Amino acid sequence: MPNTKVKCVIMGGGRGTRLYPLTVRRCKPAVPLGGSYRLVDIPISNCINSGYNQIYVLTQFNTASLHKHIQQAYSFDPFSRGFVDILAAEQTVEADAWYQGTADAVRQNMRHFNVQDDDLIVILSGDQLYRMDLSAFVEQHRRTKADLTIAAKAMPRDQVAGLGVMRVGEDGGIIEFVEKPTDPKVVDSLVIGGAVRAQIKDTSDTQYCLASMGIYVFTGKVLWEALENSMKDFGKEVIPSLLGRKRIFSYVFDGYWEDIGTVGSFWETNLALTEPIPPFNFFDSENKIYTHSRYLPPAKLNSGCVKNVLLSEGSIVSEAELRRCVIGIRSVIREGAKLHEVVMLGADYYEELADIKENERLGRPSIGVGFGSIIHNAIIDKDARIGNEVRLSPFGVEEKWETEAMYKRDGVLIVKKGAIVPDGTVVGEIF
Repeated sequence: MPNTKVKCVIMGGGRGTRLYPLTVRRCKPAVPLGGSYRLVDIPISNCINSGYNQIYVLTQFNTASLHKHIQQAYSFDPFSRGFVDILAAEQTVEADAWYQGTADAVRQNMRHFNVQDDDLIVILSGDQLYRMDLSAFVEQHRRTKADLTIAAKAMPRDQVAGLGVMRVGEDGGIIEFVEKPTDPKVVDSLVIGGAVRAQIKDTSDTQYCLASMGIYVFTGKVLWEALENSMKDFGKEVIPSLLGRKRIFSYVFDGYWEDIGTVGSFWETNLALTEPIPPFNFFDSENKIYTHSRYLPPAKLNSGCVKNVLLSEGSIVSEAELRRCVIGIRSVIREGAKLHEVVMLGADYYEELADIKENERLGRPSIGVGFGSIIHNAIIDKDARIGNEVRLSPFGVEEKWETEAMYKRDGVLIVKKGAIVPDGTVVGEIF
C-alpha cells in the first residue's frame, strides 16, 4: 500500500485540566515544550518522519493559538497531497454535542477522513514526548493481518494505575485489556513474564506490565464497525468490546516515552532536556522535530553563570545565574536574577523602548524577569511580568494555593500567562 493509504489522527480535544493553569488560554497540544516547540509538534513530526503526511488534529478547547501555530509551521508542496488539518468540534445536523471522549471525537469526524475499508488509521495522543518510527508500527500491523494494533510500553507494576494495561500471548496477541486498574489482584494478573519479559533490557527483579501508549492502528473497515455505537472512549469501551471478536495485537515500544499530562510531569520532562545526555534528543538530525520558523535572532548571553540550560532563540540574558533551566523564545532575564530549575515559556513579542517607558510610568514591570529576582522550582508562562527583587518558590506554600498571578500545583509554582508580579513580591522560601 502507498503511504497515502495511511491517515494519522492526533487527539487534542481534552480540556487539559491537569495542566491548569497552562491550559487556561490554550489547548493542551499548544502548550510550549523545550523552549522552542509546542506539544503538538511531537506527534506531527513522528508522522512526517515516518513518511505519513495526511494528518488530522482534533481539538475543541482554546484552539486559536494551535490554529495559528499549525498554519505557520506546516505547509506542504501541493504535489505531495500532504496536509495538517485541524478539526474542531462542531455542531451538525446529526450531533450538536462536543466530543464526549476519544472514540466519540473520531466518530464525529469520520466523514472528514474519507476512510476506505482498506485504509489504515493511526491514532495518536497530542500530549506525549517520544520518537517512534510509525512505519514499523504500521508494517507489523500489516504483517500480522491485525484489525487493531496497540502501541505498548513496559512499565513498572507500580506505575500503571492510570493507564490501560494488557495481557498478551507469546505471539503478541492481546488476550485481556483493563483500563486504569486499581485492584492489586488485577494488576498482579497482568504482570508480564516469559518471552515478553525477556524482551525488556532491565535484568532486575522489577515487575513490569504492558501499558497502552494511547497510540493505535486500525484497519479502516474495523474502525467503522467499532464506532457504529455510542461508545465514548477507546480504552474504556471500544477496545474491550473488540477483544475476542477481532485480531488485536500489541506493538512493544522500547524507546523513551513520557506522558505529559500533569504540571509536575511537564516541569520534570522539560528540565530533563537540560542534561548533558538528555533522555529525549532534540538534536537528532535524522529525525527532526519540526516547528514554526520564527526568524528570530540568536540568543544573547551577557556573561553570568549558566549551567545545564536550554536557551531559545531571541532570548536576552544579562549577568544572570541560570541553573537547570529551559528558557523559551524572546525571554528577557535582567541583571542579578537567579533562576534554578525554572521552565520559562518566553514571550510572544518584544517590548519597544516606548513600551518600557510606559511601564515605568504605570509602575508596571516589563515582560520578563526583573533585576535581582530569585526564582526556584517554577514555570513562568508566556508574557509574564516579574518585577525587581522578587522571591518566588513553592517551598512552604500550600498545594493548590492560588492568586490572580500565581498557582502551586504538583509541588511547582506557576506564574500565569500575562501575570504581573510587582517589585519585591515574596512567595515561598528560598534556600
